[in-house]
Amino acid sequence: MPYQWLPPQGDTRRLHLWPYRSLPRQGFVIFIAATALLIALPLATVIGSPVLWALLPFLVLTVAAIWIALMRSYKDGQILEDLILSPAGMHLSRRGPREMRADWQANPYWVRVHLHRHGGPVPNYITLRGGPREVEIGAFLSEDERLTLALELSTTLDSLKGQGPRI
Repeated sequence: MPYQWLPPQGDTRRLHLWPYRSLPRQGFVIFIAATALLIALPLATVIGSPVLWALLPFLVLTVAAIWIALMRSYKDGQILEDLILSPAGMHLSRRGPREMRADWQANPYWVRVHLHRHGGPVPNYITLRGGPREVEIGAFLSEDERLTLALELSTTLDSLKGQGPRI
Protein backbone atom coordinates (compact mmCIF):
# COMPACT_ATOMS: atom_id res chain seq x y z
CA MET A 1 0.00 0.00 0.00
CA PRO A 2 1.27 3.47 -0.70
CA TYR A 3 1.10 4.48 2.94
CA GLN A 4 3.02 3.44 6.01
CA TRP A 5 2.51 3.70 9.76
CA LEU A 6 5.89 4.44 11.29
CA PRO A 7 6.86 2.77 14.59
CA PRO A 8 5.21 4.55 17.54
CA GLN A 9 7.28 6.91 19.65
CA GLY A 10 5.59 6.89 23.03
CA ASP A 11 1.99 8.08 22.54
CA THR A 12 2.75 9.58 19.14
CA ARG A 13 1.73 7.80 15.93
CA ARG A 14 2.92 8.88 12.49
CA LEU A 15 1.49 8.07 9.05
CA HIS A 16 3.12 8.73 5.66
CA LEU A 17 1.02 8.62 2.46
CA TRP A 18 2.20 8.96 -1.14
CA PRO A 19 0.73 8.24 -4.59
CA TYR A 20 1.45 4.95 -6.28
CA ARG A 21 3.93 5.22 -9.16
CA SER A 22 3.22 2.64 -11.86
CA LEU A 23 6.31 3.57 -13.91
CA PRO A 24 9.51 3.69 -11.82
CA ARG A 25 12.55 5.63 -13.05
CA GLN A 26 14.24 2.53 -14.48
CA GLY A 27 11.05 1.70 -16.39
CA PHE A 28 10.97 5.30 -17.67
CA VAL A 29 14.43 4.91 -19.22
CA ILE A 30 13.50 1.57 -20.80
CA PHE A 31 10.21 2.97 -22.14
CA ILE A 32 11.87 6.03 -23.73
CA ALA A 33 14.63 3.87 -25.26
CA ALA A 34 12.12 1.34 -26.64
CA THR A 35 9.92 4.13 -28.02
CA ALA A 36 12.87 5.81 -29.73
CA LEU A 37 14.01 2.48 -31.16
CA LEU A 38 10.56 1.54 -32.46
CA ILE A 39 10.09 4.97 -34.01
CA ALA A 40 13.56 4.87 -35.60
CA LEU A 41 13.13 1.35 -36.99
CA PRO A 42 11.10 2.42 -40.06
CA LEU A 43 13.74 5.09 -40.79
CA ALA A 44 16.20 2.34 -41.74
CA THR A 45 14.38 1.97 -45.05
CA VAL A 46 14.86 5.65 -45.97
CA ILE A 47 18.51 6.08 -44.94
CA GLY A 48 20.34 8.04 -47.61
CA SER A 49 17.23 9.67 -49.07
CA PRO A 50 15.79 13.17 -48.51
CA VAL A 51 12.70 11.57 -46.93
CA LEU A 52 14.80 10.80 -43.83
CA TRP A 53 15.42 14.50 -43.22
CA ALA A 54 11.74 15.27 -43.74
CA LEU A 55 10.60 12.66 -41.19
CA LEU A 56 13.37 12.98 -38.60
CA PRO A 57 12.24 16.26 -36.97
CA PHE A 58 8.72 14.90 -36.39
CA LEU A 59 10.03 11.70 -34.85
CA VAL A 60 12.41 13.59 -32.56
CA LEU A 61 9.56 15.91 -31.53
CA THR A 62 7.39 12.87 -30.75
CA VAL A 63 9.99 11.34 -28.41
CA ALA A 64 10.64 14.75 -26.83
CA ALA A 65 6.89 15.27 -26.23
CA ILE A 66 6.60 11.85 -24.56
CA TRP A 67 9.66 12.65 -22.42
CA ILE A 68 8.23 16.02 -21.33
CA ALA A 69 4.79 14.55 -20.57
CA LEU A 70 6.24 11.77 -18.41
CA MET A 71 8.55 14.18 -16.56
CA ARG A 72 5.55 16.44 -15.86
CA SER A 73 3.65 13.42 -14.57
CA TYR A 74 6.54 12.59 -12.20
CA LYS A 75 6.67 16.15 -10.95
CA ASP A 76 2.89 16.29 -10.38
CA GLY A 77 3.03 12.96 -8.53
CA GLN A 78 5.46 14.22 -5.90
CA ILE A 79 2.88 14.35 -3.12
CA LEU A 80 3.59 13.39 0.46
CA GLU A 81 1.05 13.55 3.24
CA ASP A 82 2.35 13.29 6.80
CA LEU A 83 -0.08 12.81 9.70
CA ILE A 84 1.13 13.02 13.29
CA LEU A 85 -1.30 11.82 15.97
CA SER A 86 -0.67 12.35 19.66
CA PRO A 87 -2.90 13.02 22.68
CA ALA A 88 -1.60 16.61 22.73
CA GLY A 89 -2.43 17.43 19.10
CA MET A 90 -2.93 16.27 15.57
CA HIS A 91 -1.01 17.69 12.61
CA LEU A 92 -1.47 16.95 8.89
CA SER A 93 0.96 18.39 6.38
CA ARG A 94 0.72 17.93 2.65
CA ARG A 95 3.62 18.67 0.35
CA GLY A 96 2.65 18.73 -3.28
CA PRO A 97 4.13 19.54 -6.65
CA ARG A 98 5.62 22.94 -7.41
CA GLU A 99 6.53 23.67 -3.75
CA MET A 100 2.86 23.58 -2.68
CA ARG A 101 2.40 23.00 1.05
CA ALA A 102 -0.69 22.87 3.26
CA ASP A 103 -0.89 22.30 7.02
CA TRP A 104 -3.76 21.51 9.35
CA GLN A 105 -3.84 21.17 13.12
CA ALA A 106 -6.57 20.12 15.51
CA ASN A 107 -7.23 18.72 18.94
CA PRO A 108 -7.54 14.92 18.48
CA TYR A 109 -10.39 14.75 20.96
CA TRP A 110 -12.63 16.70 18.54
CA VAL A 111 -11.42 15.11 15.29
CA ARG A 112 -13.69 12.64 13.51
CA VAL A 113 -12.86 10.46 10.50
CA HIS A 114 -15.58 10.72 7.86
CA LEU A 115 -15.86 8.21 5.04
CA HIS A 116 -17.97 9.63 2.20
CA ARG A 117 -18.95 6.49 0.28
CA HIS A 118 -20.77 8.55 -2.38
CA GLY A 119 -20.83 12.22 -3.28
CA GLY A 120 -17.12 12.96 -2.88
CA PRO A 121 -14.65 13.67 -5.67
CA VAL A 122 -13.69 9.98 -5.53
CA PRO A 123 -15.53 6.94 -4.12
CA ASN A 124 -14.83 6.28 -0.42
CA TYR A 125 -13.49 9.80 0.08
CA ILE A 126 -11.89 10.30 3.52
CA THR A 127 -11.98 13.57 5.43
CA LEU A 128 -10.88 14.57 8.89
CA ARG A 129 -13.24 16.99 10.58
CA GLY A 130 -12.13 18.91 13.61
CA GLY A 131 -11.31 22.50 14.40
CA PRO A 132 -12.38 25.19 11.97
CA ARG A 133 -12.25 23.14 8.76
CA GLU A 134 -12.49 19.71 7.17
CA VAL A 135 -9.50 18.30 5.26
CA GLU A 136 -9.09 15.38 2.87
CA ILE A 137 -6.54 12.66 3.30
CA GLY A 138 -5.37 10.00 0.87
CA ALA A 139 -7.49 11.08 -2.12
CA PHE A 140 -4.86 9.55 -4.43
CA LEU A 141 -5.28 6.06 -2.91
CA SER A 142 -7.46 3.36 -4.48
CA GLU A 143 -11.01 2.73 -3.22
CA ASP A 144 -10.03 -0.33 -1.19
CA GLU A 145 -6.98 1.40 0.26
CA ARG A 146 -9.13 4.35 1.37
CA LEU A 147 -11.56 1.96 3.11
CA THR A 148 -8.70 0.28 4.96
CA LEU A 149 -7.11 3.62 5.81
CA ALA A 150 -10.39 5.03 7.17
CA LEU A 151 -10.75 2.07 9.54
CA GLU A 152 -7.09 2.25 10.63
CA LEU A 153 -7.30 6.02 11.18
CA SER A 154 -10.52 5.72 13.16
CA THR A 155 -9.11 2.90 15.30
CA THR A 156 -5.85 4.76 15.95
CA LEU A 157 -7.60 8.03 16.73
CA ASP A 158 -10.09 6.36 19.05
CA SER A 159 -7.31 4.46 20.85
CA LEU A 160 -5.70 7.85 21.60
CA LYS A 161 -9.00 8.99 23.08
CA GLY A 162 -9.65 5.68 24.87
CA GLN A 163 -12.85 4.88 22.87
CA GLY A 164 -13.99 2.22 20.39
CA PRO A 165 -13.68 2.87 16.61
CA ARG A 166 -16.29 5.01 14.84
CA ILE A 167 -16.42 5.99 11.17
